[in-house]
Amino acid sequence: MNWKMTAKTTLVQLHHKIETFEHIGKHLVLVAQDCLIDYMKREFSFDHLQQARIGDPMHFHGYRVFRSDGRLRLQLDQRWSTDSAGIARCLGLQTSTNVELKEVLAQVEAKISRDTVLNVGDAPLATGTLASKAVDPS
Repeated sequence: MNWKMTAKTTLVQLHHKIETFEHIGKHLVLVAQDCLIDYMKREFSFDHLQQARIGDPMHFHGYRVFRSDGRLRLQLDQRWSTDSAGIARCLGLQTSTNVELKEVLAQVEAKISRDTVLNVGDAPLATGTLASKAVDPS
C-alpha cells in the first residue's frame, strides 16, 4: 500500500474539514489501522498531539489487527485528539489560514520581474499597486 499518499491525502482532507466541525460543535474521528497511524507519526509532526480529550474536535483512533485462537481480532491501541491548528501543525502549515490579501499580493509583486510586469498601454503597472488597491480600491 502507498502509505505516503494515503497519509498525506487523509491529513489534507482533515485539515479542510475540521474547522467546519469546530464551528458546529461536533467531533470528527479518524479510525485507522495502527500501521497507518504509525506511518503518520513517523512522517508528519505528531509530537504535539495529546491523549484524547472530549473537548477536542479531531480524534485519532488507532486499531491493531492480530490473530488470537486462529481468529482475527481488532483492538483499540491508541487515541489522540487535537484541533484545527493541531492538524495544520501535523502538515507543517501555518496555524492561521487567515493571511491578509495585502500581504499575499506584496509577496507576489516582490517576485515579479520587469519582463513579466503587466503593461497598460505603454506604461507598466506600478509596483505596490495591487497591494494598495486591495486595501483602498478607490
